[in-house]
Amino acid sequence: MFKFIFIVTFFSLIVAKRDIPIGGIFHDDNYESEIAFRYTVERINMHERNFELIPLVRHVSRTDSFRAERIVCELMAEGVAAIFGPSTSETSGITGSVCNVGEIPHIITHWERESLGHKHSLSDKQMTINLYPDTETLSRAYAELLIDYTWKSYTIIYEDDDGLMRLKDILQIHDPQSSPITVRQLGDGPDYRPLLKQIQSSGESHIVLDVNPDKIVSLLRQASEVKMMEEYQSYIVASLDAHTLDFEELKYMRANITALRLIDPTSFDIQNAILDWQQGEQRNQRVYRISPEQVLTETALYHDAVRLFATAVRELDSTDEIEPTRMNCKQLKPWEHGSRIVNYLKLKTESGITGKIIFSDEGKRTHFNLEVMELSKEGFKKIGTWDPVHGVNYTRSAGEAYDQIVESLQNKVFVVASRLGAPFLMWKEPQEGVLHEGNDQFEGYSLDLIDAIARILKFQYRFELVPDGKYGSYNKVTKKWDGLVKHLLDRKADLAICDLTITYERRTAVDFTMPFMTLGISILFSKPVKQPPDLFSFLSPLSLDVWVFMLAAYLGVSVMLFVLARMAPDDWEASHPCNQEADELENIWNMHNCIWLTMGSIMGQGCDILPKAISTRIVAGLWWFFALIMLASYTANLAAFLTMERMDATIDSAEDLAKQSKIKYGAVKGGSTMKFFQDSNFSIYQRMWANMESARPSVFTSSNDEGRERVAKGKRLYAYLMESTSLEYITERNCDLTQIGGLLDSKGYGIALPLNSPYRTAISGAVLKLQEEGKLSMLKEKWWKGGKCKDEGAAASDDAAELGIDNVGGVFVVLGFGCLFALIVAILEFLWNVKKVAVDEKLTPWEALKAELLFAINIWIITKPVHNRLTESESPKSTPRSQKSRSRFSEAHNSFKEKSERSMNLNTEVNEFSSRSITHLNRIGNFLTRKNAD
Repeated sequence: MFKFIFIVTFFSLIVAKRDIPIGGIFHDDNYESEIAFRYTVERINMHERNFELIPLVRHVSRTDSFRAERIVCELMAEGVAAIFGPSTSETSGITGSVCNVGEIPHIITHWERESLGHKHSLSDKQMTINLYPDTETLSRAYAELLIDYTWKSYTIIYEDDDGLMRLKDILQIHDPQSSPITVRQLGDGPDYRPLLKQIQSSGESHIVLDVNPDKIVSLLRQASEVKMMEEYQSYIVASLDAHTLDFEELKYMRANITALRLIDPTSFDIQNAILDWQQGEQRNQRVYRISPEQVLTETALYHDAVRLFATAVRELDSTDEIEPTRMNCKQLKPWEHGSRIVNYLKLKTESGITGKIIFSDEGKRTHFNLEVMELSKEGFKKIGTWDPVHGVNYTRSAGEAYDQIVESLQNKVFVVASRLGAPFLMWKEPQEGVLHEGNDQFEGYSLDLIDAIARILKFQYRFELVPDGKYGSYNKVTKKWDGLVKHLLDRKADLAICDLTITYERRTAVDFTMPFMTLGISILFSKPVKQPPDLFSFLSPLSLDVWVFMLAAYLGVSVMLFVLARMAPDDWEASHPCNQEADELENIWNMHNCIWLTMGSIMGQGCDILPKAISTRIVAGLWWFFALIMLASYTANLAAFLTMERMDATIDSAEDLAKQSKIKYGAVKGGSTMKFFQDSNFSIYQRMWANMESARPSVFTSSNDEGRERVAKGKRLYAYLMESTSLEYITERNCDLTQIGGLLDSKGYGIALPLNSPYRTAISGAVLKLQEEGKLSMLKEKWWKGGKCKDEGAAASDDAAELGIDNVGGVFVVLGFGCLFALIVAILEFLWNVKKVAVDEKLTPWEALKAELLFAINIWIITKPVHNRLTESESPKSTPRSQKSRSRFSEAHNSFKEKSERSMNLNTEVNEFSSRSITHLNRIGNFLTRKNAD
């Protein structure tokens, strides 16, 4: 028995642990940190063989720096190897200074003001190690989060000056030329609603909170009371302990609340640590219940700080045994192991329940990982991570984010702002006995598009018209927006849709979905007035000079042919071709025949007589060559002149508008088209803008309808610059208006939403789906086509070969007047012949006229007796000859009467035969009818 006791005592002396006291200074409200400190030491001592950490816990108030100094001296007198805490700048500062003199490691776990660059020498902080994330690095994390969220403007609510120092990088990343940021101090409270109402009236929806964690929930609750927890409000809570707060009342608010945290509640280490704390309290007859999500950052940092120090002592002790030394504050001497421990900690890389721990040379924790948290109905959910190297990285997939947004959209009622303007939104035609209310009052492309999107995303909607009816332009003097954009900024609408162009300026104020329609600026102008065709347009292929020269050539060649024919012997021939020995020769080329030959040739018809002499044939051949060329040229040019419609002078492009001053041009005042010319750097567009701006009266309009009216009534003295989609709709229904030139730019219409709207991605996805299914094209076909104007291109191709009477009326006029002239000539010839007959036949003019007229109108007689002609030897006064002639004329007249009577009798017999034949046929028909009846 004695031997056994001896052996046990011997081995106990051999393996006896050295005591290494460590001090912990806590405030009265740091109970959880104290628990973590005590039981982490206890867990370490259970596994250490060479030493045992002895926790010496002291308490001090948050602002009692004198008491803190006395406690530090007491702990040094007990030979502590390190001091942990306290956690306020007032008490921690004096603690660090005393530790620095005695070279006792000072380990803290809170934000330290000095780390922001207070003018203390680095030697005053050589012995201080801070496990709390470095303030500059943490500030950069919040700044990068704002950049990732694309916040252009925001309001910072801070509680004290330390808050502004913590958010230094957020203030520095702001672009002075963009929207200003607002910095507001929280105030004493507890009523923060006046401050929140001021922020609401400013229209700001992005807020960064840096206040005491105890005030965060109360502040957000009051924000909900003033309607600042709506879906377009976003909050970033700059506290690493935000996830531990009770957000039960705020989980169902529609505002977005984001925070960062240092602790991963799902890690195995923190669950083990909590188990140690709970079991330790249970051994001391106390109940301690806490979940991983409720662990404060400072509490977790104390756990990691103790384990990190123990690791350093263990590894350093293996080479040089660490022996604590009792010190007197009045005669402080540096502890020999203090610097070794601190330098080792600065070089050591360790992982704890707060992640990876890496220190800089100044003892600051510059490398750490943060989790990006977003409040949902289930509480805070991790959506991403941040680290100093990679920045923000989202762990939530795009599909998960999209599904979450779509789920929040369901059964939501959107207020859709719009303005009247065909075909996008119009009043529905009233129907007798039908009362239209709500959305049923309207019709148009915009209504159908929103309805199609609502069916996909399963939300409700209500259309509202903006009071001023404007699209949305920014006034640089008042620095305010109007129209649809203002409606969105005032949170009076969730969406805005019409022919609203996506521009850079508007994009800075509101968000847009992907374009649902692409377009460009074009010119609306009146169609050229068609001039009636010239009655004698068939003369147009040749100029007046050519016609005069042709007439001169025609007469000249006719005369030359006449002269040459009289000179050429071959054109003199016998009167009868069978009589080759005639005593007299005759020349058929009198002036009439010469003119007839040249006329037939130029008309392409030829002539029945031709010249025989070489000289006359040369002239005729050259004339035929001339006629061939002129006739071919005339025919080729005639088709173009007959089908071509004469138009008024017109413009073909924007360059034509810019180069002239007669035709005025304008656009919608305050619209994107006006802004395009106002901001353009292209010289032609700059000149056009200068002309529009200086024009009096003003060329700008309040709407496209007004612009259309001005063009229609402007008598081709006003052109309207507008977007091609609206122009297409107008020209489809106003046949006297047309588009001039091509597109001056390229842009698109989009659905506008408040800036950073969470629904933009979902609605853009619905628009893309409609586009892929072809429904956007179908909607445009429905609302744009169906006008009363026929397509000009198709009409032109269909009617290209048709000529109206106006085109060729001159030819009919010439033909009519020619026939009339021929009739007059025929009458004159007839009367002249009557006179000759009356003289030759010794008849009275009336008798001769009557006889010749009866003969002419009888179309059955095709022969005519030849009247005797008087010779010079015959005397007109010889009575027998006159009587004989009169008797011959009487005989001819009687013969004519007999023939006429026989013709009439023949006609009578034919008629009688026809009548008898018809009667006979009727009898046969009646007989057959009776036979069939029997």
